[in-house]
Amino acid sequence: MSNTGKSSGLFASVRRLLGTVLEIAQVRLELLGTELELEKRRLFDALLFGLIALLAVGVGVVLLCGFIILLFWEGYRLPAVGVLTLLFFAAGAWLAFAARKRLQSATGIFEASLAELKLDRAGLQTSGSHEQR
Repeated sequence: MSNTGKSSGLFASVRRLLGTVLEIAQVRLELLGTELELEKRRLFDALLFGLIALLAVGVGVVLLCGFIILLFWEGYRLPAVGVLTLLFFAAGAWLAFAARKRLQSATGIFEASLAELKLDRAGLQTSGSHEQR
């Protein structure tokens, strides 16, 4: 009789352990999903604000170019257009280089999830060393 009591206690313990493992996995997956959603919203907002900023800067640049060309209309309009063209090509090349450099630098997208998983691993390793004693 005592043998069956130990078996049911062992099975209940294993069942609780599996329930705990599944609960931990569910919490980590929910955290991962939340991080993905936040990253998606952040990227969308950045893209939207970037496009609006590009539109505003583009209109401003066209107006500034028109102003400079009209300012130097008498005798210096061709050098003014040439200088503005060189400025825009230089700015475009610099921005393209900066964008490429930013895309090549990798940052951790799931930093919070990875930190939690490391804590879980550390907790399991310390609890495993206590059970072996």
